[in-house]
Amino acid sequence: MAKFRYRMQSILDIKYQFETQAKMEVGKAQLKLNEEMEKLQYLIDRKEAYLEEGRRLREETISVNDLRDNRNAVLVMDDLIMHQRFEVTKAEEALERAREKLTEIMQERKMHEKLKEKALAEFLEEEKAAEAKVVDELTSYTYGQRGKENGNGDGSDEYGDGSAGSH
Repeated sequence: MAKFRYRMQSILDIKYQFETQAKMEVGKAQLKLNEEMEKLQYLIDRKEAYLEEGRRLREETISVNDLRDNRNAVLVMDDLIMHQRFEVTKAEEALERAREKLTEIMQERKMHEKLKEKALAEFLEEEKAAEAKVVDELTSYTYGQRGKENGNGDGSDEYGDGSAGSH
């Protein structure tokens, strides 16, 4: 039996490589999103600490400078949080793009795998047909040889009618 060789195997191999790279890009994008979300949570926690400090300052003392500094810190945190939310949104969009690219690459790879499976099925059918032909040829040859051995040379049996002993 001949060995099956898919003529577009190199393309399929490249599709596997692209898929691996796309998976790595999705992983990196997910990591970046996680980092950005952690930064955002840190800023939100820090703002909450400033707000708590402001409540405590209003209850304990009335130092205008301390209250003003606290209020300014809260405003700065609001700006930082707004900026960090923008960074989180960018990271989410990058992750979504990477996932879409991965999905597209996986679909292309699956298409090539199906083409390979179809080519293999066709190859197996051709091999089966070739094998059947060889068997038929061997059967015909053997039948012909048996007829020659019986002396009539035409491939028929000893009765001359091909009935092979049904008489």
